Amino acid sequence: MSQAPTQPRESSLRHLLQSCLYTLFTVLIFGLIYPVIVTVIAHVLFPQQAEGSLIRTQQGNVIGSALTGQIFTQPKYFHPRPSAAGNGYDPMQSSGTNLGPTSKKLIDTTRATIIAVKKENAQTQAMPPSDLISSSASGLDPDISPEAAEYQAARVAYARHISQATVESLIARYTTQRDLGILGEPRVNVLSINLALDQIKM
Repeated sequence: MSQAPTQPRESSLRHLLQSCLYTLFTVLIFGLIYPVIVTVIAHVLFPQQAEGSLIRTQQGNVIGSALTGQIFTQPKYFHPRPSAAGNGYDPMQSSGTNLGPTSKKLIDTTRATIIAVKKENAQTQAMPPSDLISSSASGLDPDISPEAAEYQAARVAYARHISQATVESLIARYTTQRDLGILGEPRVNVLSINLALDQIKM
């Protein structure tokens, strides 16, 4: 009686070993070595961005990120655009309203927002800019347009008992222009400019 051939079994074991070695190799390269290299390069070339673009007080305390908006309601601060993320600017529920342009709820909400914005900025008679009455797709937008900041300048100046010219010069200083001159739109980071406002002696 002849002995069964062992070649197919040896071939299967060889393929299994090769598969395990390939899996181990790819895990080491793409799951460990590559992320470490990219992280090191990012921290060397872009240390601020690599840490999450954190914003700190003069005492070094982290109070937020330049990438994520926060709610400000006091008259002495610039207010961000409306947010549909949870109760507002909740990073765990990032989203827009998902309401279409014919939605009655959206129309009613927008009208109510316009009334509220005009009421809190009674010193300004113009119509509020669109980003002060509409939420962003993420609900976490940290920036407003320079026009939205200008619209709130009179209120902020009045609440802080400083000149409107002082507030407007601050807006100009904290306006970030288009990236590379062509990408995006001019914008004002709400958290950064509000921190700067707190440094002004009233």
